[in-house]
Amino acid sequence: MDAFIQAYSTLKYTPCENSELESGYEKVAIYTNENGVPTHATRQLPDGTWTSKLGKDVDIEHESLQVLEGSAYGKVKLFLKRPRA
Repeated sequence: MDAFIQAYSTLKYTPCENSELESGYEKVAIYTNENGVPTHATRQLPDGTWTSKLGKDVDIEHESLQVLEGSAYGKVKLFLKRPRA
C-alpha cells in the first residue's frame, strides 16, 4: 500500500483519517480486496457525495462509500486528501 500512497502523493494527496467533508479539500477513498490489493478509488465531490467510474462509460454518484463495498471492490481501507484546486 505504501507504493500506492506514494503514487497518489505525486498528485499532492496525503493520507487522512476519515471520509468526512472538509472545506477546501478533495478526498479520495481507496477500496482493497481481502489481500490488501487496491481495487477501486472514488472521489468526493464538493457537496460530500462521491463519484466513481464503474466501467468504460459508466460514471455514478453515490451518497455513501458502503454502497460499493462487497466482493467486487472489497472495503474502504484508505483515505487521502489534497487542497481543492
